[in-house]
Amino acid sequence: MIMPNKTRIVLKNIDYTLLFFLALLLCAGFVVLRSASVAASVRYGTNFVSRQIEFGLLGFLLIAFLQVIDLSRLVYFERFVYILMNLMLAAVLLIGVSAHGLQGWLELAGRRLQPAEPAKIMLIFCLAQFLSERRSRLRTWRQFLPVLIYAGVPLGLVMLQPDLGTALVFIAIIFGMMLTAGASLWRLLLLFGGGISAVALWIYGHVSWGWWLPLEKYQLMRLIVFVNPEFDPRNWGWNVIQAQITVGSGGMWGQGWGQGAQTASGYLPEQWTDFIFCVLGEEFGFAGCFAVLILFFVLLLRCLSIAGRSKDLFGSLLTSGIVAMLVFHILQNVGMAIGIMPITGIPLPFISYGGSALLANMAAMGMVINVNTYRDPLMF
Repeated sequence: MIMPNKTRIVLKNIDYTLLFFLALLLCAGFVVLRSASVAASVRYGTNFVSRQIEFGLLGFLLIAFLQVIDLSRLVYFERFVYILMNLMLAAVLLIGVSAHGLQGWLELAGRRLQPAEPAKIMLIFCLAQFLSERRSRLRTWRQFLPVLIYAGVPLGLVMLQPDLGTALVFIAIIFGMMLTAGASLWRLLLLFGGGISAVALWIYGHVSWGWWLPLEKYQLMRLIVFVNPEFDPRNWGWNVIQAQITVGSGGMWGQGWGQGAQTASGYLPEQWTDFIFCVLGEEFGFAGCFAVLILFFVLLLRCLSIAGRSKDLFGSLLTSGIVAMLVFHILQNVGMAIGIMPITGIPLPFISYGGSALLANMAAMGMVINVNTYRDPLMF
């Protein structure tokens, strides 16, 4: 059987190195999740590892599906995707399901979907097209304004949930993509640095003088105990302290797979999602953590290489947005595990349990591979 010309070219251009390291990360996640979810599997009556494997296999099918067409040909659907994204985020506010103080899920056919996860990918796609039309027109504050309004609508909807973690991811995506599009670096630093300073001042005003703050109490306390976990060690500071104990108890080589005392005792809440890096540190030590971070580093390098080889600015922006998203996720998740970043509920990509997050991240990898697959015009 003779393979069609397009299929041969697509299979030839796929970045198999990126796929290989992605598969290694997923396997590492399955191994760590096996230990992290033992107690949770009994409590909820669910085999977390089996479900994560199912989501992973579905993710690879999604990657294969995304290679069917050049994504740059879909830029005409940018407005439709943008409207759909905002409708999804607005629906969460109107008919969403609440959990852990966050109204961030939709109930569909007996399953929960977190629209904020696909919204990250949709924002990257839409913003890539929006910015590619404004190349070399991001040098002044006036030229910044349309971009900030465009990206600010979904960002505002996420803040209303209120989902501080996803909002921070959106900000990282916007910063990375605007920088790639040629925005003035000092203006970006001034804008985002000024924003961070304003938020810090606002929080200080809330604590000192009772200023109104659009955050739930638990989100505010997470920011406070990040600075001083001993402020409330048995309540709000508990997660921070236990995370540091867990990740530090592994030493250089770890206590062994399934042998982590802190993990087995369940002292650390949400250890199969937000704090799974702590389980990795306890059972596999510094060596295991370093190995996983190296896998992430190589994966991100491949993505940056693909961004540099893209045939157009849209592809470069698309890939840079995905890199910005992953980098922030990794830095934030690892940082909160070792106590140098506030707890925001951001999962570790490809490692933490979660169907919506894993499928969104696999779709992101499919988009990056698509940019590489179609880096040269395909002649038929």
